[in-house]
Amino acid sequence: MATMYELTTEYKELLALAGDPDIDPEAITDTLEAINGEIEIKAENTAVIINELTSEAAKIKAEEARLSERRKAIEGHAARLKDGLYNAMKTVGREKFKTTLFSFNIQMNPVKLIIDDESKIPKKYLIAQAPKVDNAASKEYLKTGKTVKYAHLEQTEGLRIK
Repeated sequence: MATMYELTTEYKELLALAGDPDIDPEAITDTLEAINGEIEIKAENTAVIINELTSEAAKIKAEEARLSERRKAIEGHAARLKDGLYNAMKTVGREKFKTTLFSFNIQMNPVKLIIDDESKIPKKYLIAQAPKVDNAASKEYLKTGKTVKYAHLEQTEGLRIK
């Protein structure tokens, strides 16, 4: 069986020959029907592969979500154990000791900045950022039929397989 590329090429060549008065119109029709039949078979087989790949990707995505939830649960469990150990060490007054496998030490963390009121921050401590385009608002405005110099709407097409 020919590839989709080969079938498309044959189809284009046949259409070019269709204007030739020396070629029997029935032969062109028969050949066109054969090519169309092969294209339909090839398209159906391609759709089966697309469905399999899409299904496999969905399974992987679900597994990623499951593993992400599991990772978060494990990280939470580790954090709770660490907090419990910290509290126990503080309670018994043992802030530093060593075992054969680990060293334990309660120490000060780096200083952390907490913003209480952003409106009172002096400008010298702010980072300037470029304005962002509101794509949704621009799109809705253009859908009303109005035009702007900075953008336009573009309609594309794509294959849907049901």
